[in-house]
Amino acid sequence: MSGVHVSTTINGDAVEFVCQPGEVLLDVLRNRVGLTGAKEGCGTGDCGACSVTVDGRLVCACLVLGAEVEGRAVNTVEGMANGNQLHPLQQKFIEHAALQCGICTPGFLVAAKALLDRNSDPTEEQIRYALAGNLCRCTGYDKIVRAVQAAAKDLAVDATKPAAKKKATKKPSKKSA
Repeated sequence: MSGVHVSTTINGDAVEFVCQPGEVLLDVLRNRVGLTGAKEGCGTGDCGACSVTVDGRLVCACLVLGAEVEGRAVNTVEGMANGNQLHPLQQKFIEHAALQCGICTPGFLVAAKALLDRNSDPTEEQIRYALAGNLCRCTGYDKIVRAVQAAAKDLAVDATKPAAKKKATKKPSKKSA
């Protein structure tokens, strides 16, 4: 069986890989690209542990073929942080103790980010609806919902701050001879 060559963008980086025609995106991300944030919880699209976005649309990576992301933009939980600076959602999940075993956490984070990307001020009902495809057996959903609400507030405050002023650069002084 011959492989399928795929050129895509993952978390803003151009990526190429070869996968089998029937290989799901979850396995490609974990085994070929080395991004292990998305987890396999069920393999049938029922738990949301493998949630990623493809062209901004939330999907279960266990239900999408790796070959289907040719020329598309994939975003995973690994792409949320900015270097060592956590995304506000990640920070609020920690602060609100919205995680325990961690299997579901990446999927919840990606799903919550997808919601906040399209609705910066969701109601509690909208948050619960947006996260309905993600299951948690440890934490319970109230802490997760509170973390998303707090992150939405932080992101709204950040959006109102003026852009940071560029630091004036000093020109090197000329030494006299």
